[in-house]
Amino acid sequence: MNAVAARVLEVWNGEAVEAAAVPLLPLADFQQIAADVITAGGRPAAWFGRPGPGGKVLLTAVLADDPAGRLGLLSTLVQGSVPSLTPECPSLHLFEREVLEQFGVRPEGHPWPKPVREVLPDRHPFFAMEGEEVHEVAVGPVHAGVIEPGHFRFQCHGEHVFHLEIALGYQHRGVEALLLGGPDRRTLTLLESAAGDTAVGHLLAHCHAAEALCGVEAPARAAALRGVALELERLANHVGDLGALAGDVGFLPTASYCGALRADFLNALAELCGNRFGRGLLVPGGVRFDLAAAEAGRLADRVERAMDRVRRSVRLFFRSASVRGRTDGTGRVSRETCLALGLVGPAARACGVARDVRRDHAFGVYRFAHLPVATGESGDVFARVLVRSLECERSADFAVERLRALPRGPVRVPCGPPAPGRLAVSLVEGWRGEIAHVAVTGGDGRFARYKVKDPSFHNWIGLAMALRNQQISDFPLCNKSFNLSYCGHDL
Repeated sequence: MNAVAARVLEVWNGEAVEAAAVPLLPLADFQQIAADVITAGGRPAAWFGRPGPGGKVLLTAVLADDPAGRLGLLSTLVQGSVPSLTPECPSLHLFEREVLEQFGVRPEGHPWPKPVREVLPDRHPFFAMEGEEVHEVAVGPVHAGVIEPGHFRFQCHGEHVFHLEIALGYQHRGVEALLLGGPDRRTLTLLESAAGDTAVGHLLAHCHAAEALCGVEAPARAAALRGVALELERLANHVGDLGALAGDVGFLPTASYCGALRADFLNALAELCGNRFGRGLLVPGGVRFDLAAAEAGRLADRVERAMDRVRRSVRLFFRSASVRGRTDGTGRVSRETCLALGLVGPAARACGVARDVRRDHAFGVYRFAHLPVATGESGDVFARVLVRSLECERSADFAVERLRALPRGPVRVPCGPPAPGRLAVSLVEGWRGEIAHVAVTGGDGRFARYKVKDPSFHNWIGLAMALRNQQISDFPLCNKSFNLSYCGHDL
């Protein structure tokens, strides 16, 4: 990003700036800079529109330079249509489609310019293939049990999958629109439920943004407790998924153990705040609840005991030849594809891409206490399972260390209303990957735009790529190895 630094406003994660200070560039310059940064190894962390002057759309890009730990902000005014950058920068494919859906700005030259969340097959047809014995298999949107709605359409020849198109939007609740005019009494509840299994991750992103906008920083003890909660959320979801993956390949010992052990980490979250999903714990300025030294010690012991049982259970999984026969080489995504599409989280790290907000754009307690980044190489189901298991080890160690050495001091400071005319970008490494919140306040200090990006927004296309040239019977296993959020994508 150094070559274009004069045309880009560089900021840190969790830093607030004057919204008017974001450079407003001609469209050609904006697109050239974005393309140069992305093709040189940067990536789009957020890309969104908001109403601009004269009926135009003010398009803002947040470009991440992970090695430097910096974010670049730039904007432009658009209307009607713009040349698509997707052919040159595939990681922008869904961002451009979202701007089309929300503001009607059509990306000319985009290979598949369908809306992101509007599911109307008569208006937006599915991709189709022709050929002798080529057929379609449609799955969903209604699924068994309590699975959220989503539609999967496979183009197949026999069992062989040529292409998978994923259609979402059935869970679209209009969260971003509901956040406008805040913060108010609904704001925290809305963001805790943006993706129900990531309540801590999304609310932590919001708290960092809100604190930046009002110029305060959470106390050290609160930052440590927030880090513990975030890693317990990661542990609960990873352990649950390890059990579900074992169930998908019929390996019942690990399926049974991890399915039960997930509850230990959910109950650990409940010990922090009374809610097994961490709801009600975080507030701008800190946390609502504290732990006495004895309580923190008992919780650390509990996490250690649970992790020891997880470790033994997962060891059985990796030693089974029948398990390895189902996971090795299944659902492979290459490193090149991962980089081109901008995948994040364990899905990216399984491809050998060491991308982690906790290290690259450190926030809160992670500025002072670091976790090694766990990576795989093969990009297949095995690698995604391996990364999850390694992250469990490191998250448990991190949580235990913080609980045994909590800093002294308060757990909350006052956080007043946001300053007017400001913009703050907040990135958090949720258990699925990078969460991005961008808050923009108007002249009255209220949210004029609040952009939420869940990691699933990046990664659903990764699942589609993982199914190419696979057997359709591999879909449940590949799907669970990503375990993406429908509601987090749909918002």
